[in-house]
Amino acid sequence: MQNEPQERNQSSQVNNSLSTTRKTSLAAPWRKTASYVSMMLLGAGVAVSGSNLATRLQPSSSVATSPISPAIAAPIPTTDPNFVADVVERVGPAVVRIEASRTVTTRVPDVFDDPFFRRFFGSQIPRTQQRVQQGTGSGFIISSDGRILTNAHVVDGARNVSVVLNDGRRFTGRVLGTDPVTDVAVIKIDAERLPTLTMGNSDQLRPGEFAIAIGNPLGLDNTVTTGIISATGRTSNQVGVADKRVQFIQTDAAINPGNSGGPLLNARGEVIGMNTAILRGAQGLGFAIPINTAQRISSQLIAQGRVEHPYVGVQMVAITPELRQEINSDPNNGITITEDRGVLIVRVLPNSPAARAGLRAGDVIRRINGQDATTAEVVQRAVENTRVGEQLQLEVRRGGRNVNLALNTGAFPTQLQSQN
Repeated sequence: MQNEPQERNQSSQVNNSLSTTRKTSLAAPWRKTASYVSMMLLGAGVAVSGSNLATRLQPSSSVATSPISPAIAAPIPTTDPNFVADVVERVGPAVVRIEASRTVTTRVPDVFDDPFFRRFFGSQIPRTQQRVQQGTGSGFIISSDGRILTNAHVVDGARNVSVVLNDGRRFTGRVLGTDPVTDVAVIKIDAERLPTLTMGNSDQLRPGEFAIAIGNPLGLDNTVTTGIISATGRTSNQVGVADKRVQFIQTDAAINPGNSGGPLLNARGEVIGMNTAILRGAQGLGFAIPINTAQRISSQLIAQGRVEHPYVGVQMVAITPELRQEINSDPNNGITITEDRGVLIVRVLPNSPAARAGLRAGDVIRRINGQDATTAEVVQRAVENTRVGEQLQLEVRRGGRNVNLALNTGAFPTQLQSQN
């Protein structure tokens, strides 16, 4: 991505939006650019430690309190030239293949409802057609009694799945819960004394650390690839999945279709992420959900079968000199930005927590919960670090004066989650 053209584009689009309306939306032409931030706050990360898009969320203490059981990865010295083989030998038995099938219903094109066709075929033309769609992914065992972690999109639309263990045994798995917002799901099989994996701490990752991916890409079971942690904190927008609330780990370990849901490991064989996204058209770029995030979400899915995400309901963008110049140079937009920093509210969704708190399009958030709002990610992180219903304190610049607002977060609307 080239930053300068993107910033000029963004400035131009926001300028057009501001000239449209100031009440609840600064809106349409800029919608595409703002959608990333919008969706971030439509359903932010879950309480306590937040989701992804801003910083790695889960504090290390939450790893210790997670119900996921630790197990088989012992420290392995990286000076051993065969340490990857040792890791794979240890953890391989806890990596599984997941086969999911779902029934997809499609409507027959309306043209076949034309009397001309009905005259020849009568009622023989069905109005809908159904077909079974098969999918394969990966997963890994997190408890000895058969709980398995995988991606939500691997089991999307399936109540039951087939789980094939490393030793060839096949089980019918029950989907305990899915969270499409973070792409995390938990499956349960009826088995005992299964091998499990040790969880690492994704909050402590540094670019350049070793990374090992294990999964079933393209139907090739137990495929191992290696590389390094290329970057941390990649936003959902950067990865091309703006509807997710994840701050991804980037790795150059090869991740292909079928790897989804498999573990990303460090040199000690500890799980540091769950492989998920592939950036289309790129080579050497794979992405994983930080394991701290996956643990936090899976704990809620196991306990209650669902996850509540804090929700505010705004589109926003960080103020830059280019953006300010574009807006202020257009006399028709009805607003002048005097701020050289902060986060500009581009749109406030009707009946959202932000609307009820009195937030308006054109407001500039300067501080949130006592912290300087330098970027949209800072605001996002503050939302994610709250529980549903908790209060956020905002310091806003509006028309050249300071306005203090108290905003209670809401629960991410179910209908919006289902669209992700």
